[in-house]
Amino acid sequence: MYLYNTLSHQKEEFVPNHPDVVKMYTCGPTVYHYAHIGNLRTYIMEDVLEKYLRYRGYPVKRVMNITDVGHLASDGDTGEDKMLKGAKRENKSVLDIAQFYTDAFFADCKKLNIKRPDVVEPATACIGEYIRIIEKLLDTGYAYLAGGNVYFDTAKLEKYYVFYDHDQEDLAVGVREGVEEDGNKRNKNDFVLWFTKSKFEDQALKWDSPWGVGYPGWHIECSGISMKHLGQDLDLHCGGIDNAFPHHTNEIAQSEAYLGHKWCKYWFHVHHLNTESGKMSKSKGEFLTVSLLEKKGYDPLTYRLFCLQSHYRRNLVFSWENLDNAAAAEERLLSRIAALDPADQSPVDQAALAALQARFTQAMDADLNTSLAVTALYDVLKAKTNDATKLAALADMDRVLSLDLLARAAARRETQETDPEIEGLVAQRTKAKQEKNWAEADRIRDELKARGIVVTDTPQGAKWRRV
Repeated sequence: MYLYNTLSHQKEEFVPNHPDVVKMYTCGPTVYHYAHIGNLRTYIMEDVLEKYLRYRGYPVKRVMNITDVGHLASDGDTGEDKMLKGAKRENKSVLDIAQFYTDAFFADCKKLNIKRPDVVEPATACIGEYIRIIEKLLDTGYAYLAGGNVYFDTAKLEKYYVFYDHDQEDLAVGVREGVEEDGNKRNKNDFVLWFTKSKFEDQALKWDSPWGVGYPGWHIECSGISMKHLGQDLDLHCGGIDNAFPHHTNEIAQSEAYLGHKWCKYWFHVHHLNTESGKMSKSKGEFLTVSLLEKKGYDPLTYRLFCLQSHYRRNLVFSWENLDNAAAAEERLLSRIAALDPADQSPVDQAALAALQARFTQAMDADLNTSLAVTALYDVLKAKTNDATKLAALADMDRVLSLDLLARAAARRETQETDPEIEGLVAQRTKAKQEKNWAEADRIRDELKARGIVVTDTPQGAKWRRV
């Protein structure tokens, strides 16, 4: 299995640090508003990654944070705390806002068949972990106090820009036009580990610390939560590509300075979902949520398929027309699966099943190529083998793709079987057979076949399906 590692800028064979567990960390939502479908594209692809690792036999422990404090409006430590902004918008407490939007996030995940991580930890539950990390960073000279806040000193690192190359002189404060200067910072890219009341008097959530009453910066939470639950090394750290800098860059800086060794082996970043007018956000245009998709008549799993049809490292353009195209493809796929006979008692052809599974794993092993994996579903339907084998292959692949293919196809069959006219003809054929009127039974069978209906006689009676 090969994955693209953002840290090395190349595809690498996935070899976990420990044979008994894959340690996987995924950056969770800042729960100040509903997640838009661009955010959810990232969580869909992380879900596919986790499920495929399990499919390939790896035991996985996946941890996700919930950011309920410390994430400012700007990733560069400026502006208002997003949680406080949400609380003011809705005239509720920060904790009420956090609980409401955490529940809303996981409700959306359930609709999209995104598995809940093994551990979900809110940032506010780990204040002690952050303080211990910050104390050591101060003791070892990687952090400093200024203006009441604690900053990480990026100049102490041999290399700060670990994902992308920049000139080292860019570390100087105010070098580039448009960079807001924080007079407390020694270097432009220094970042806050702990804020005190000296900077934000109206902050809703505050804790005692050795440096004054305050609250943690955004970046420290992921380091603290991951170390609490996954120990001193990670196999996989996942998130949206927009988190690579500065969030993940800062995580690596503080974590490796604290630990004294490499922290995370592979970095998995999902690229943007854009609208036709540009990058999607909560502040631009129509707020695209799962609820809006449902309001417009789309099944959330249609959106999941839409995401799977593209590679996670490519920007994906969302439009209603593009989603309609995905819905049309989904309709054709489910119709063809519904045409398979679930009552087929033939033994599964193990050789044919293995060959179909090999096409699927070949696609997924090549940097999680879900587009080719979806194509493998059609390969199953075209295969020259019995329906029992095809259904077994589809069920196996859907353990990862999570499109509920067989259940939705079965529901489609049930809907079809309520057609009164077809039911009447099937009943007439059954009666003709009982009366040994074979000519009439054959005539009705041919009429049904001409309408695209296949009848199968079972011990429970005649069953019909469309082809």
